Amino acid sequence: MDRGVYALILKNPRREIRIGALGRREFAEGSQIYVGSAHGSGGLARVERHIRLALRRDRSPRWHIDYLLLDPQFALVAAITAATDRDCECALARAIGGSSAPGFGCSDCACPSHLFFRPTDPVEEVLTAFESLSLDARITRVKSEGNEHKV
Repeated sequence: MDRGVYALILKNPRREIRIGALGRREFAEGSQIYVGSAHGSGGLARVERHIRLALRRDRSPRWHIDYLLLDPQFALVAAITAATDRDCECALARAIGGSSAPGFGCSDCACPSHLFFRPTDPVEEVLTAFESLSLDARITRVKSEGNEHKV
């Protein structure tokens, strides 16, 4: 499987939930953008795992993002991926930037966060961030009907 980098786009109402060791966090109504790396085993198949978890909600949380994917008030609406051998997860997080959840998804780097908030649909902005890093982004729109996703 290709290795790369990805961003998950979730929509949510105003909500407070517990995120593992990070504790209780409040999320404003709007969209959350999570930036992740797919350089480990399985590569970009990790994104499929996130999509399945969001649709089925059938496993316990393992990573910070899992707490959002498991919460029925958070809807995964899109996954944006790019195959690359470059380790550019942090560069993508910087390119997106803005309002963020401190400490979220960045326990293995020096970034302040890998989860960002936007009050409106951020898909075009995120695609622009991928392009700014010369990444060939692919978008998967997620549809929850019948526990399947649609590309």
